[in-house]
Amino acid sequence: MDRVDPHQVDFVGGDPESQTGECPAVWRVPDGAYIRGKTVNDPALIGELNTDIGKGEDESDVWVPDRLFPVIREAIDGTYDKGRQGPGQPSFEYLIEGVTRSVIRLEMRDAYDHTVEGFAAWKATGDISTFDWGNWLDIVRGAVARGVRWRRVRIVSEPLSEYMRWEYDCTVENVNAGEDIRWLPRTRAADLLLPPADCWIFDYRLIRWNFQRGDDTNPRTYAFSSDPRLVRDIAGGFEMAWDRAVPHADYKPAVGDPS
Repeated sequence: MDRVDPHQVDFVGGDPESQTGECPAVWRVPDGAYIRGKTVNDPALIGELNTDIGKGEDESDVWVPDRLFPVIREAIDGTYDKGRQGPGQPSFEYLIEGVTRSVIRLEMRDAYDHTVEGFAAWKATGDISTFDWGNWLDIVRGAVARGVRWRRVRIVSEPLSEYMRWEYDCTVENVNAGEDIRWLPRTRAADLLLPPADCWIFDYRLIRWNFQRGDDTNPRTYAFSSDPRLVRDIAGGFEMAWDRAVPHADYKPAVGDPS
């Protein structure tokens, strides 16, 4: 397939009833359309589809709900509004609003964005009060107040990196807002099957992946998955780490070489 000029890609629409960060959608280009849907991974189903027509190595099978058909018809008929734009990625606040039972966070890195406000001041003075939490603590308090269990596990190298020592000092605010946070040294997590990337899991149904850059900056673009098999595996890894991790109140960062 020839390279497509991004300026020639028109967004037509997405699933109007999608309640997750992912959304089946349709885009129109001068000579066709792009359709985003759930990738078909079942070998038996793929085999059945292949009995009807051949499949190239560069082709994929996707599933889309009936609700997307009117959008596909708009793309076919050209009745969509030119210049239409989608809603973009769902905000964290939007995702939390839909949570009713559980929020879990798995942190896998030893450093994040060093330019974040407050980190430099802490390095110079040890003062955590200059960090701007924005509306974060209010988001946590609101969710916890309506019965959501909010848990976080930090997988860390010891001794802690300078950044994680700052996070350790700041964690008192997370805990006071209602987060239940535990720490697990990387040496005690080596035999656990954990993902290489940080993630959030909402109500054991949706994963939001966060991919930091190699320089520890955050592009703030995210990937999502609601595949129940993947959610099961990642949540299971989290629970194993949770059972092994040390509650924040009891965790004392190691000093010196742990070996």
